[in-house]
Amino acid sequence: MVDENPAGRPVALVTGASYGLGAEIAKTLARDGFDVAVTELDADDLADTIGSIEGEGGRAAALPLDLRSMESMEASIAGTIDALGQIDVLVNNAGLLIALPALDVTPDQWDQVMTVNVKGSYFMAQFVARHLIDTDRPGCIVNIASTFTTIGTPGVSPYGISKSAVGGITRHLAVECAQYGIRVNAVAPGTVETKLRAERLAADPERRKSNMAKIPIGRFGTPQDMAGAVSYLASPAAAYVNGHVLAVDGGLTIS
Repeated sequence: MVDENPAGRPVALVTGASYGLGAEIAKTLARDGFDVAVTELDADDLADTIGSIEGEGGRAAALPLDLRSMESMEASIAGTIDALGQIDVLVNNAGLLIALPALDVTPDQWDQVMTVNVKGSYFMAQFVARHLIDTDRPGCIVNIASTFTTIGTPGVSPYGISKSAVGGITRHLAVECAQYGIRVNAVAPGTVETKLRAERLAADPERRKSNMAKIPIGRFGTPQDMAGAVSYLASPAAAYVNGHVLAVDGGLTIS
């Protein structure tokens, strides 16, 4: 049995947390009382996220993670436990997007996206579930899906299909893991206006206007909107929520 976290705080592991949505999720969970382990291909890229968490008095650890490698995934789990004592929540945020017309996608590009987004999410969840079972702890897994989990969009087919698979992972693991006190849910973001996306849309006002017109609530989402949904699913307030893919999209997928 792994020793309890000496600080008595729950521990979250957030993948792909060097910027954007992942960074905001990590910082929000820290504010909500979690110690947080964050991962990126190069752990040095996590300096800003770690600095923000520690600057507000939180406890954090930065770890390298390559979702193409089973050994790297196992090492990130072990590193989190070594640094913070346990894992209570996994947020599967890291992912790979290749934007191409469907007829131009190569087998290698397909394999890259599926390996990172599907295989990576599945086995990170498996490793964390095993840890929770072995240490006799309840816990939860929150996968980051997408509106592409339920709707089709041109130019991103491997990514969209991989996110459909993330929805499947969520439902199937939720059924199998519930007996151990482990809940598995997902957040499906709509259009999130990160700094990079805002710059791209600012350069194409017509595209911005067209995208905005599809959203009934009349604005793009923010990283804070998505992080709030993740925090809810990771909290005791969601103790009876299991196997759900929560669309946080301003009504896009129902319009």
